[in-house]
Amino acid sequence: MTNEQNKTGLHFPPIIYGTSYLGNLYKELSHDEKRTLMQEWFKVANGTVVIDSAGKYGAGLALETIGKGLAQLAVKPETIVVSNKLGWYRVPLETQEPTFEPGAWVNLEYDAVQRINYQGILDCWQQGCELLGNYKPQLVSVHDPDEYLFSAKNENDYIARIDDIKQAYKALFELKEKGEVKAVGIGSKDWKVIQLLYNTIPFDWVMFANSFTVYNHPKEIVDFMAELYDNDVAIINSAIFNAGFLTGGAYFDYRVLEENNPADKPKFQWRERFFKVCKKFNIAPGDACLKFALSAPYINAVALNPSKPKRMKHNNEVLKMEFPKTFWNELRAEKLIDSGYKFL
Repeated sequence: MTNEQNKTGLHFPPIIYGTSYLGNLYKELSHDEKRTLMQEWFKVANGTVVIDSAGKYGAGLALETIGKGLAQLAVKPETIVVSNKLGWYRVPLETQEPTFEPGAWVNLEYDAVQRINYQGILDCWQQGCELLGNYKPQLVSVHDPDEYLFSAKNENDYIARIDDIKQAYKALFELKEKGEVKAVGIGSKDWKVIQLLYNTIPFDWVMFANSFTVYNHPKEIVDFMAELYDNDVAIINSAIFNAGFLTGGAYFDYRVLEENNPADKPKFQWRERFFKVCKKFNIAPGDACLKFALSAPYINAVALNPSKPKRMKHNNEVLKMEFPKTFWNELRAEKLIDSGYKFL
């Protein structure tokens, strides 16, 4: 399957850009910094730019910033593909900080509430289109259905939430039939939820988050990716640094780890040994993560979320690099990557 043959009908560049920083994730960038990031998308692109956003990012701030910023840069809508993950709807902020993901978002003027059902997802789509202005999303999905399911209070509630998700997708596929969107997909931190829903929902594309990284790549997900590939479903790999921990950050899958916590200690030990091998071969840990994240032939693209323009240029250069086989073999020998993983 080439990029042109997947069910979306779109060509995916190897790197698509996440936009949570445009919604003030962890820190607030200035308007000029945000616009410079958007400008860099086009400077480093080889063809159409593809970006990934969501109404959840800054309670719509990222979408609003994209719409205004692209207009200021005079970007033609046909030169960019926007993915909008739906399920969170902007509402007035009535508390000191937003009620969703406390502590993660900085200096927001709005709150967001979850709306996952037939009408709710249409409301989210409509609001997203308004915030984006002339840059209508071509890719749509339900955002974090795994979190929605895990919030179920009991089995009956879980069954009802499954139905909510299915009704939301009914609405999205109707939008596709009308020509309002190009393709319908799913993004999830728990890949098994993607697998569960894929049994009944014919996704055009999927986005795995925190699921296929140099740290975590079980055979089961590789087999599932092969199945998706055989059915022409496009695959985007995201959160390839496990929320930054693999490159030295404090967060692992959006939770701060504690070195003295016995449950967290193995992850710190793994990272220390990983860094040691990277240093021996003079390879930056982040570059190793990127190379690994694209190593499976089933993957169309990785989603990266750099907050600095120079990082975008560097990432493109990494794509052209060839890492020595001895590097990957040493990671295997140190049991840092699965000895059975065959694509390196």
